[in-house]
Amino acid sequence: MSAQYLSIAKDFSRFPSGRFRSDGPNSGEAFREDHLAPKLKSGAQLVVNLDGVAGLPSSFLEEAFGGLVRHHDFSPSQLESLLRFEALTPRMQTYPKMIWGYIARATLSEVAR
Repeated sequence: MSAQYLSIAKDFSRFPSGRFRSDGPNSGEAFREDHLAPKLKSGAQLVVNLDGVAGLPSSFLEEAFGGLVRHHDFSPSQLESLLRFEALTPRMQTYPKMIWGYIARATLSEVAR
């Protein structure tokens, strides 16, 4: 099975923000539910491109990626084998490490709303 590709800027929004759908249409929850989880459930490796966005707020990233563990029963080790990040611009190259930290710290309990 070949790898899938997902660009946050091109396939979702250049302005991702917020944790929950109630925060707006560009939230981490919307990205996870509508884009990330469906692609990962196919079992194919997913390359997520981080370039082209105005920024990547921590609330968006934690909900999108940590939420895969809390809400979709992915383990951090499963995500390590399925998920790759592409960050070509220098300012985006610190984000993959942050995202892996959110995944590692995520638990199956929900974040307090």
